Amino acid sequence: MIQQITFGLTAKPRGFHLITSEVLSHLPQLPQTGILHIFVKHTSCSLSINENYDPDVRGDMERIFNHLVPENQPYYEHTLEGSDDMPAHAKSSILGVSLTIPITRGKLNLGTWQGIYLCEHRNYGGSRTLVCTIIGE
Repeated sequence: MIQQITFGLTAKPRGFHLITSEVLSHLPQLPQTGILHIFVKHTSCSLSINENYDPDVRGDMERIFNHLVPENQPYYEHTLEGSDDMPAHAKSSILGVSLTIPITRGKLNLGTWQGIYLCEHRNYGGSRTLVCTIIGE
């Protein structure tokens, strides 16, 4: 069985956002065993799996990435879309735009403290589109 669902996430401000529940709300009943592949169709945000309990982790991740890839660097050539745009593309490439999560006994087989993040790297990124592909039996 293969199913594919495309949907938009609500617009989020810049930062790292826990979206596990929002993703699950758009999916059909999951198979007993399989894989969920999630792909975000944008170049200035990314997906990650990380801490799902303490919101301080999300703030720390934002600060870490802003330190690693700062805005307004003199060597950036792609600057027409604002000071946050080129760093957003770089952050997206570092983290990636897709995740693969195992499905076991009809549920995502995430660790106790793991959740799905949308990493919004633009100040005003807008709604983001996800394509979720479920492969299972």
